[in-house]
Amino acid sequence: MPSIERYLATLDHEELYVRRGPRSGLFTIVAVHSTVRGPSLGGCRMWTYEDNRAAIRDALRLAEGMTYKSAVAGLHLGGGKGVIVLRPGEPLDVRRRRDVLLDFGETVERLGGTYITAEDVGTSTKDMTVISRRTAHVSGLSRRAGGSGDPSPYTAQGVLHALEATAERAFGSPALKGRSVAVVGLGHVGLRLAKLLARAGARLVVADIDRAKRAEAHALGARWMTPGKAMTAAVDLLAPCALGGVLDHESVQALQAPAVAGAANNQLASADVAALLRERGVLWAPDFVANAGGIINISVEYEDGGYDPKRAAAKTREIGDTLRRIFDDAESAHTTPLAAATALAQANLRAA
Repeated sequence: MPSIERYLATLDHEELYVRRGPRSGLFTIVAVHSTVRGPSLGGCRMWTYEDNRAAIRDALRLAEGMTYKSAVAGLHLGGGKGVIVLRPGEPLDVRRRRDVLLDFGETVERLGGTYITAEDVGTSTKDMTVISRRTAHVSGLSRRAGGSGDPSPYTAQGVLHALEATAERAFGSPALKGRSVAVVGLGHVGLRLAKLLARAGARLVVADIDRAKRAEAHALGARWMTPGKAMTAAVDLLAPCALGGVLDHESVQALQAPAVAGAANNQLASADVAALLRERGVLWAPDFVANAGGIINISVEYEDGGYDPKRAAAKTREIGDTLRRIFDDAESAHTTPLAAATALAQANLRAA
């Protein structure tokens, strides 16, 4: 993870709430960046942090990213994020996991509806059911419970559309057949994306910190690498699908892929890395555009008539067209895709 001192988070948020759970003793954090377009929605990340400042930074940066993600997609939602801070060397047993989820539910409830939670790294649809015992401000519940279920298939599908749009701009065709793609991170989204890419005929390089997932690489006919080597592999497209901050001033200098589009949030360690990518001739699809499929799917829960998976799939396909517009805007303004995407988000926020 990039150093806290070098890559700070900007405090430009409506609310930041930090609370120690009375059952678990663990810190729960909610950052609400904006409710201009509607209640803030963002997943609950359960992760181990060596430093509590890093956990707060994560919440702040991810919440801001959710504001732009929803705004670019034209959703009537704002941006927020929840973080459950695990301690190094203290694995959760079943009882303590339930306790911290209930603690987090109470934290969400105290915000009175300004924040709606959902699953994220480290949490699941099952966990959302536990959280819902303490707050009604939960999305992504199981289909049986009337929710939209696991959002990761829609996130993966949206990233696939983003990769097609990025390939079209970089190579002149959206076809991924025969293209070499490095997928770094084989979690819920990354593995699904790798399977979609394999089905599309891409030549895959895959990586994960969990070496047990090497069997997944074999099943896909993919080449296995360590995450560090996969990030700098000589491939057509790089898809970061693990944690954020992987594109910084050092790693960008080592990139060999001419185009990047992935599922990870906050891929840039800081905003000025976007200019460095442009200087090096690397086309980067802004992550808050490429990975919006999950929140688009969840947003359908709040539309008239209730959740409809066909409507969610149709709206997810629009990610490719949104990216094409952003690439056009960036080219005509002689700026970065990040600047163009941010301008589109800000225009939609002003319109609200």
